[in-house]
Amino acid sequence: MSIHESGDGPEHPVGAPTTRDQPGPRHDLRQAKGEAFSSFYRATVRSLVGFLVNQGASVHVAADIAQDTMLSAYERWDTIDHPRAWVHTVASRALLRRIASCEEEPVEQVPEPTSLLVSPDAIGDWEARHDLLPLLRSLPPRQRQVLAWSLSGFTPGDIAEQLGMNDDAVRASLYKARRAVAEAVIKEREEGQ
Repeated sequence: MSIHESGDGPEHPVGAPTTRDQPGPRHDLRQAKGEAFSSFYRATVRSLVGFLVNQGASVHVAADIAQDTMLSAYERWDTIDHPRAWVHTVASRALLRRIASCEEEPVEQVPEPTSLLVSPDAIGDWEARHDLLPLLRSLPPRQRQVLAWSLSGFTPGDIAEQLGMNDDAVRASLYKARRAVAEAVIKEREEGQ
């Protein structure tokens, strides 16, 4: 037996790194995917929660849907061409399914704090500071949905593409939503004087 062989394993030079010691191209790809997704996650998840809240979700529901959506995005990361639009579309559809399912949520249970929801008491304070939320929630569902997309920085063309609508229908819904919000704000100011 030479110094480069061992009696109980495959032959390789003594001191030479084994496959386990070298990450290799597969490890590099996984690491690059993880880094790219991590950067995307940090840049997107909070605005995704806000997007869902603007569509009428409670902060707790929005955070749950955002996390589930981000997990799906990670699993499909290599196949997604436009990740920001993809997560908004998937999250919006998940919210619509949740709304349509009419599941009751137990009131007695306070959600556990997470990185998105630091403390349950802070959520009420946050919602109180955003006095337009009740107004947004009072809009018809399509107007609320289109306005939420617009508030998240998507153009009417982007919104039409993601929701399967034509541009004119998106613009009409945006116009109606903005007009309703403006009228409510003016009415509130007049009543406050």
